Amino acid sequence: MNGKGPSVVAVTGASGYIGTRLLHELETEEDLAKVVAIDTKPLPVPFHHVSLERMDITHPLDDLLKENRVDTVVHLAFILKPGRGRRESEAVRLTNLKGLQRVLSACVSAKVRNLIYLSSHTIYGAHPDNALPMTEVAELRPSQGFQYSRDKSMGEGLVQLFAVENPGTNVTVLRSCVVMGPGADNYVTRAIFKPVLLGIMGSDPPLQFVHEDDLANLLRVLIKEPHPGTYNVAADGVVHYTELARLANRKLVFLPPFMAYPLTQMAWNLGLQKDSPGVGLDFVRYPIIMSTGKLKRDTGVRFSYTSEEALMAYLPDQSL
Repeated sequence: MNGKGPSVVAVTGASGYIGTRLLHELETEEDLAKVVAIDTKPLPVPFHHVSLERMDITHPLDDLLKENRVDTVVHLAFILKPGRGRRESEAVRLTNLKGLQRVLSACVSAKVRNLIYLSSHTIYGAHPDNALPMTEVAELRPSQGFQYSRDKSMGEGLVQLFAVENPGTNVTVLRSCVVMGPGADNYVTRAIFKPVLLGIMGSDPPLQFVHEDDLANLLRVLIKEPHPGTYNVAADGVVHYTELARLANRKLVFLPPFMAYPLTQMAWNLGLQKDSPGVGLDFVRYPIIMSTGKLKRDTGVRFSYTSEEALMAYLPDQSL
């Protein structure tokens, strides 16, 4: 591993959906000297050869990384659910960005050699003039008013600055689409698979997904064989929104934009729905389709599941 012996890996947000799946992948990896799981919550299942550190990443992590001789950090910790109102939104942003700053500072202090940051396709923003597909050099235009998109974009800015100031550290940024699979249970999936889905009249955007096993395997590969740079992450193929509704056996109701946006925003303001303000409808109106050619060329990784197969791996129990 980089010719310097077995790696000690720290995973932030380790008790979350992706973190737990990654720990399963790393638990039996013989080339790793140690895996340190960092989270405020306990791990959902017991893991062998994984050391859990119950810590808030908004607190200093320097001593933790140094004491464990961590040389690879996978940063997954992130609050997906948007805050309601200015105060709550700032609290979410503080956790997302201050926590990232603490992690980056600890990486410098501990002389970490490899940093992997999980970003999101939403940093491109959902816009009517999006190129199809978008490569990694596309302009970042996070959707205004959609906190997840903005926070991920700001996080990338911090990571890119870190990469410039610390050329001795390998930095990999993964812009992932929605992750699916049997274990999927998060804010995104709960929002998508309500009994009735809302669509925007005249729009049927293509959607990309990636299977949880493929993402976990990609992270494992990048831990063992670092590749610097920014990469789009999505499975081959797309699923159109109407096809998603059909496969999920959900009713899809289309409304004109002048009705859909105010109604969704009003429901958000009143607390009748807790998924997203009105701007979230842009993501089921305008497509964000990413090219993954760079990832395939640089890493040689090939995913086992298509977008539709990743979606179907989640659906069996959801479509009854």
